[in-house]
Amino acid sequence: MGATFDVLFAMVVQSRIFVTAGDLEIDISGATVEVDARLIQMRHDDTWSIVLERLRDARNAAIDAAIDAARDVGLPDRGTAFRALIENCSLAKKPDQVLAAIHYLRDVEKVSDSPPRVVNQLFSDADIEPPGNLSLYLNRLKERGLLMVPIQYGDKNRFSLLTSAGKAHLDKQSTS
Repeated sequence: MGATFDVLFAMVVQSRIFVTAGDLEIDISGATVEVDARLIQMRHDDTWSIVLERLRDARNAAIDAAIDAARDVGLPDRGTAFRALIENCSLAKKPDQVLAAIHYLRDVEKVSDSPPRVVNQLFSDADIEPPGNLSLYLNRLKERGLLMVPIQYGDKNRFSLLTSAGKAHLDKQSTS
């Protein structure tokens, strides 16, 4: 029993962080304490800032590609552009995807009126499962202060807009 106990204390937990952003590659491996220390050091110098900047640039490029595709006359890549936005911003949760859909329809396609069939069609075009109860998602996003409906439209969800908090939430989700 004593030998087994000594072996357990002699074991060192290994960790690894691997990030590629363009031509910059970060590969930190070793004991967890060493990896933590090196990561903290990187956060204090410019390396980590450069990685975050490149990730933001990649996200912005995806948004620009979505805008360009949506402005094409036939919109053949509409679903592809929306899917790229979802994937590049790592939006896995359905509420975040619904928020991104409203953002896409308002800011990319310049659509101001989007009944549920329009939102669901955007998801279908992207080969993403549409939200089951869109009104529920929209109402919860409004309750959280991420969406709002301009006063002239009453309480019609089809005219929902992202608030500044909604835009900040999408930005935060895409960089985390």
